[in-house]
Amino acid sequence: MNEQAQTGIGKALPVVSVVTFIGFLDTHLLIPVMALYAYDLGAGVGVVGLIIGLYSIVNTPANICFGRVVDRLGYKLPLILGLIGDAVGMFLYSLCRLPVHLALVRVFHGIAGGAVGPATMSAIAYHSEESRRGRAMAFYGISLAAATLVGYGTSGLIVSRLGYKAVFWLGGALLVAGACLGLLLPGNRNGNNNTPVASMAESWRQAGVLFRRKSLLGSYSAIFAQYFSFGGVVTLLPLYIKDYGMEAFHVGIILAAFAVMFIILQVPAGSFSDRTNRLNLAAAGLTMGIISLLLMPVTKTFSLLLIVMALYGTAYGVIFPSISAAVADSTSPEERGLATGIFHALLTAGVAVGAPVMGWIGGAFGEQVGLLLNSVVMAVALVIVLYVRKNM
Repeated sequence: MNEQAQTGIGKALPVVSVVTFIGFLDTHLLIPVMALYAYDLGAGVGVVGLIIGLYSIVNTPANICFGRVVDRLGYKLPLILGLIGDAVGMFLYSLCRLPVHLALVRVFHGIAGGAVGPATMSAIAYHSEESRRGRAMAFYGISLAAATLVGYGTSGLIVSRLGYKAVFWLGGALLVAGACLGLLLPGNRNGNNNTPVASMAESWRQAGVLFRRKSLLGSYSAIFAQYFSFGGVVTLLPLYIKDYGMEAFHVGIILAAFAVMFIILQVPAGSFSDRTNRLNLAAAGLTMGIISLLLMPVTKTFSLLLIVMALYGTAYGVIFPSISAAVADSTSPEERGLATGIFHALLTAGVAVGAPVMGWIGGAFGEQVGLLLNSVVMAVALVIVLYVRKNM
């Protein structure tokens, strides 16, 4: 690590953590209310689904493209521009009058948001010592989990009291504050500035090379499986527990148990991954995730579901810091932006694919069958992680 990175560790990590929280909060503020907002603007059920999915459709490739920008320019400028773009998107939501307006804003917001993931993750990697990278990535995971918990827990309440515009303005104002905070971060610039900017085709070729790299394959498989299963859970679990007399309040408490365990396990798991093979911890987390997913559809009481979801959150808390640190360990600074962009693209794609696929399976065969089959992707990821660990 260079001297600039070493001297910036102490002050950069808290700033990046706060900026990461703000940078992902806007998305999680929107998820619980976007369908209702689209419906109120006159969208039908099919159009509502399209509007919700547009963000993920454009955000997935945007993460990869902005990863290349981070490699070229460093993390600071793309991060600030991404946060400003997100803020503009949030303010534009309040101006929508027709479903087509909302669809266009979703596309813009998804593109702008593609800069935040690779920039923040690259910043954490740049300002962390390799021997403590798992612990540093744990704080990154805490920021993501906290954004999920706060966003899901507050947006519905804000809308019910103050209306949709309050959510959009609050998210936009926080993003502007995050961009200002990002100015405090020390800059970095990767690569040779005299090297021509890679073409789009070359960037995608390099992305393919990274995706096939054995040391990255385990992390990429695990993050996709992790969020694919989460998309299935948030789609099917509310429908499943409704049959047992539980309501939206119970769903919120169950998801909160998941998020709390996800948060509090990050630092211990990240620190432990610094002292052992990171893939060992990822394999342990995937195993716990599979067990919790198999228990979920045979659990019929609120108290037992809390325990199962706490185990599911524990699995996430163990997996995330180990695989995100492994991505940083396996890449050079000149390619880390692209590598972290792929990581975030797979995270986004996991939810985007998992939710509709498992929703279709649940609709065709029942919620219990859907929840059981939700463990298959995690099982495949576990096999890949064990294979990679054995052959490294």
